[in-house]
Amino acid sequence: MKIIIIGGVAGGATTAARIRRADEKAEIILVEKGKYISYANCGLPYYIGGVIEEREKLFVQTPKAFSNRFRVDVRTENEVIFINRKKKSVTIRQSSQDTYEESYDKLVISTGSSPVRPPLPGIEQDGIFTLRNVTDTDRIKAYIDRVSPRKAVVIGAGFIGLEMAENLHHRGAKVSIVEMGNQVMAPIDFSMAALVHQHLMEKGVNLHLEQAVSAFERNGKEIKVIFKNGQSIEADIVILSIGVRPETTLARAAELTIGAAGGIAVNEYLQTSDESIYAIGDAIEYPHPLNGNPWLNYLAGPANRQGRIVADNLLGATIAYEGSIGTSIAKVFDLTVASAGLPGKRLRQAGVNYMSTTIHPASHAGYYPNAMPMSIKITFDKATGKLYGGQIVGYNGVDKRIDELALVIKHKGTIYDLTQLEQAYAPPFSSAKDPVAVAGYVAENILSEKVKPVYWRELRDLEMENNFLLDVRTPDEFELDTLPGAVNIPLDELRDRLEELPKDKMIYTFCAVGLRGYLAYRILVQHGFERVRNLVGGLKTYRAATAPIVLHDEKQGAEQPIQSETIAPIAATANLLRVDACGLQCPGPILKMKKTMDTLLPGEQIEITATDPGFVRDATAWCNSTGNQLITKETEGGKSIVRIAKGEPASSEVTTSGNAKGKTFIMFSDDLDKALATFVLANGAAATGQKVTIFFTFWGLNVIKKQHKPKVEKDIFGKMFGMMLPSSSLKLKLSKMHMGGIGSRMMRHIMKQKGIDSLESLRQQAIEGGAEFIACQMSMDVMGVKQEELLDEVTVGGVATYMERADNANINLFI
Repeated sequence: MKIIIIGGVAGGATTAARIRRADEKAEIILVEKGKYISYANCGLPYYIGGVIEEREKLFVQTPKAFSNRFRVDVRTENEVIFINRKKKSVTIRQSSQDTYEESYDKLVISTGSSPVRPPLPGIEQDGIFTLRNVTDTDRIKAYIDRVSPRKAVVIGAGFIGLEMAENLHHRGAKVSIVEMGNQVMAPIDFSMAALVHQHLMEKGVNLHLEQAVSAFERNGKEIKVIFKNGQSIEADIVILSIGVRPETTLARAAELTIGAAGGIAVNEYLQTSDESIYAIGDAIEYPHPLNGNPWLNYLAGPANRQGRIVADNLLGATIAYEGSIGTSIAKVFDLTVASAGLPGKRLRQAGVNYMSTTIHPASHAGYYPNAMPMSIKITFDKATGKLYGGQIVGYNGVDKRIDELALVIKHKGTIYDLTQLEQAYAPPFSSAKDPVAVAGYVAENILSEKVKPVYWRELRDLEMENNFLLDVRTPDEFELDTLPGAVNIPLDELRDRLEELPKDKMIYTFCAVGLRGYLAYRILVQHGFERVRNLVGGLKTYRAATAPIVLHDEKQGAEQPIQSETIAPIAATANLLRVDACGLQCPGPILKMKKTMDTLLPGEQIEITATDPGFVRDATAWCNSTGNQLITKETEGGKSIVRIAKGEPASSEVTTSGNAKGKTFIMFSDDLDKALATFVLANGAAATGQKVTIFFTFWGLNVIKKQHKPKVEKDIFGKMFGMMLPSSSLKLKLSKMHMGGIGSRMMRHIMKQKGIDSLESLRQQAIEGGAEFIACQMSMDVMGVKQEELLDEVTVGGVATYMERADNANINLFI
């Protein structure tokens, strides 16, 4: 039998080797238009970045070695340009441009895919590259060695794009990624990609999401990348990683059937519409095992699997290909990102009734050193629990967990199968309850209605008027960060404070990662609370998914040490105190840091090492808000190391009306817009370190009423005022265009859309910024308002109290 294989990378070479192992007599011709066969395509970015130093390591086999070992006629730099199905022959063009024909009994098409290169103005300029093969790699590496680019732009945020971004960064370039979608890495859901966004920003990579490129222009030695919205960025090198498409030119010319997804259509035995011709790899489309829809799968593992099956089938076997669920994994700087099966967004597009859950476990037992965080999301059928997909973002142990998920998905298993998997356990490798099992247990709780979930999008879009946010973390955690309008009742105090919760509103419990929120949910439903939901993935998922994309200064890298602009740099000290916060979930590291800082004297330094991915960002913000000095910060291998010097306590000065710098406000109105203006001004003043006092009188008392007030005794007039006046800040009206409440709701909705903090959030920020809230005693007496009805941070005072504050201020505003 004479067999011709078109394409010598991945699937093609596998097919040839498998045929020879089964049939020593078959005549095998392997035709490859490039110079090389069987090379490590996935390793190309790492050779460009210098991680793989020796070019020869990219080649699994040379043409000569492969030919000698398997007695295969390997013809590199020979390109098949036409298939004559009637004659069962192919026309081959040599590098010399001469052509010849070769007959076949069986033909295998393994032509792969080709990179998308849109016809944009200026795209053919020097310095703009695609990466698909060794020749591309050599061109890019030679250019980098010659130019030493300082700024690089990668267009497209798929696997190759992100790998190139990392390796260009490794070569010293400031990297910007341009992506038309709203996230990187299309195979995963937005909430998981948001974790990758955070990591990329921490590494100093600029993300230009939802941006399309319209043209390229040469600007001296630099390339200007112009977006459709008119904005532009400059680069010394541009990598196009927009995507790939199946290479079907030969198949189309031979009139083989092309499928709906654009790949060569094959049956379950990987035969094309011509029974003598088989096709494998990137060039084909095949039904997805989970939904039966034809899809394109650009992965080396399935291509090699297909090559093995085709080799057996063309020799007489009838082995059916089971299909691929798209199991993939990538290194993105220090992170590992993996996916298998169908993410939530694909299920939504297909109208599938699914549910999901997200957990944030550690890679192994937390008490064993170097436990690293990971996030796992699974999607599953709402009725049967059938596992549709899994996604993991983390550092260590991601690969083995995604393989476990993939095994269950591919065999059409359920979330219950995840709970029954038996994993090897020892503290350096896992926890007694492995993260995969925990994901199954959490999903099982949802399906058995032991908990009813709320997802981050639902919570983000809620109108809070008839809802109650319950933060069950510790007071220290609550003080550092919470959701606007949330009430803090720590989990361990919850049973004793149930009377503080409303039974006529939906209660949304939340914590850092979801576990304590679930425990709170179980407590509440067993004490008669019927309307309760728990936030899936906790604040970690919510904060990542709702965080804005921040662009770095193009002139400054993100990894540079940070020095305070107001305090002289402090030299390293022999008494440096080192704190190990590895293995702690947020806000554990920041709280441990804070407690340690409280024991230091001004000028003393600490160095904190943590594995929580958000620690550097939190530590930077904490230093900015507390007056401590951030000396250096760095991240490597999933660990963050931050050095901080304790700042001098702020000095207090006796002020007079002549040198006063304080600000006082009289809040007389309870109009929503006027209250907003008050807190915006107050926060601005507090941010500059000035003393701020807000005196709430008459109608202004309504601005500082608790949302959930205790029962208090009132006389008839107090009850009348209580019925006529707004019960809390959530009920405030606009001074104009209120329109029976429509205007207020519209204002709050627009503020949320624009990312503007709510009134309640601005009020809390004022409290946290040190603003003093004073309620007018006389107004309280007249209107029947009790101190218990007001926020806990509010003190009560009279005219003398206000006048004393006003005398020490240089601005007094009546609103």
